[in-house]
Amino acid sequence: MSTDRKPADNKAWFFVIPVIISVAFTAIIPLIIVINYSVQDIFGPDDRIFVGSEWFRDVIGDPIIRDSFWRSIRFSVQVLLVQIPLGIVLGLAMPKRGWRASAALVLMALPLLIPFNVVGMIWQIFARADIGLGGYFVNDVLGISYNYTLVPRDAWFTVLLMDTWHWAPLVALLVYAGLRSIPDAYYRAAEIDGAKRFAIFRFIELPKLAGVLTIAVLLRFMDSFMIYTEPFVLTGGGPGNTTNFLSISLTKIAVGQFDLGRAAAYSLIFFLFIQLFCFIFYTAMKRL
Repeated sequence: MSTDRKPADNKAWFFVIPVIISVAFTAIIPLIIVINYSVQDIFGPDDRIFVGSEWFRDVIGDPIIRDSFWRSIRFSVQVLLVQIPLGIVLGLAMPKRGWRASAALVLMALPLLIPFNVVGMIWQIFARADIGLGGYFVNDVLGISYNYTLVPRDAWFTVLLMDTWHWAPLVALLVYAGLRSIPDAYYRAAEIDGAKRFAIFRFIELPKLAGVLTIAVLLRFMDSFMIYTEPFVLTGGGPGNTTNFLSISLTKIAVGQFDLGRAAAYSLIFFLFIQLFCFIFYTAMKRL
């Protein structure tokens, strides 16, 4: 019996090394630096003292941060309740074949191509009660008093509407891709059985979309919970603290107050919460 063995070929590691280096510089090293800052009180480049877990206790006990936390949770829940059903409806309504399908895909993808800060600027002008077309239509045509710069309810609604306009197409495209992966044999069998349209959706399409919808829910929760650029450009966190989400509050501490130690502890708690919540949520949805 021959004992000759083919020598191991480890050249594949050369393709992995760039990824390891990239992850190290973009994730691991910054995370280590943030952990180092979170246990220190920093006064200058060479002037700092070790404070242990003081910043973590301070962040957890801060009522402004707690309010920002529950505000972000409420916003993320509303985003899911609005955008997931809307994305399913849009995905079902999109043409399946022909040039109309291509045109619908392009139109759906357009909002996703716009940078975050540009989205905020577009809605900042569009929704203005004095110069914006949207503000003019609501105030003068519909006769509804609307001013997102002064009224907290209007500001919240505008941010939610802006985020829905920007990201609901992503859910629609994911749903559309999931629908296109369903074999035609399922639809032919349902047609032979005389199934109604709702029955087809309930017993064929919805079960097949379970995995796609899980991804959509996770993506939209993470992104909406970390939302920063669009509301910052649109409202700056106001009026008052109406749209002062966790990310905006963190930026004010880190950049506005230059309190790096407290901001580092804040960002670590922020990061760990998102990871833990997404893990629990994903596990629960997979079991369901």
